[in-house]
Amino acid sequence: MTQVPGSASPAEQPVDVAGSSVGELMSNVMKDLSTLVRQEVELAKAETKAEATKAAKGAGMFGGAGFAGYMVLLFLSVALWQGLENVMDGGWAALIVAVVWAIAGAVLYATGRREFRRVNPKPERTVETLQQVPDALKGERP
Repeated sequence: MTQVPGSASPAEQPVDVAGSSVGELMSNVMKDLSTLVRQEVELAKAETKAEATKAAKGAGMFGGAGFAGYMVLLFLSVALWQGLENVMDGGWAALIVAVVWAIAGAVLYATGRREFRRVNPKPERTVETLQQVPDALKGERP
């Protein structure tokens, strides 16, 4: 469909409502509002799901850091025990394993912290489009 320069697009053209009753007009308005609300709810769900996924990743990283911290305590305890008991190779090996777990815990913690900082619980696009609804109902354009 070609558009004549200077003419309005089909969505912008005024609708002839001369033959419509007030009830039909109200029905159309209610149907349009219902569609708008349904679409806004779907947008909010999509945005919330994306933010929840980011939060879950961050929580998983914190969980990993907690487990790594537990392992640090476990191996440090074993290392101290072995080191005091033998003052030989077995204790030092356990200490090396504990240091490796400490490094892993630090990396997981830092990664989890960064993920949590990226989480935005406010559905930005939904708020933006909802702010446009009153003007749209008045027939104004943003």
